[in-house]
Amino acid sequence: MNTLQAIGAEILKARKQQKLTQAALAAELGISRASLSALESGKVPELGIRKVISVCARLNLDLQAMPRKPYPTLQELRHEQNR
Repeated sequence: MNTLQAIGAEILKARKQQKLTQAALAAELGISRASLSALESGKVPELGIRKVISVCARLNLDLQAMPRKPYPTLQELRHEQNR
């Protein structure tokens, strides 16, 4: 997961797979439904990392920090486009 939108999309997908409502998950974790909704849409202005980690943990998701990959070369981009 490498963008806020990607993180939010994975959280939304996992929550729905587990048949949890936003309200139920938010109440269980002690956060507002609005905060969870903003996180899932990638539009949360500020939410502490501990809260994000707790949401991910509850949904059995890993949140990782890893070295950034280098930008793709022009050749790699052309190859990807031709797939």
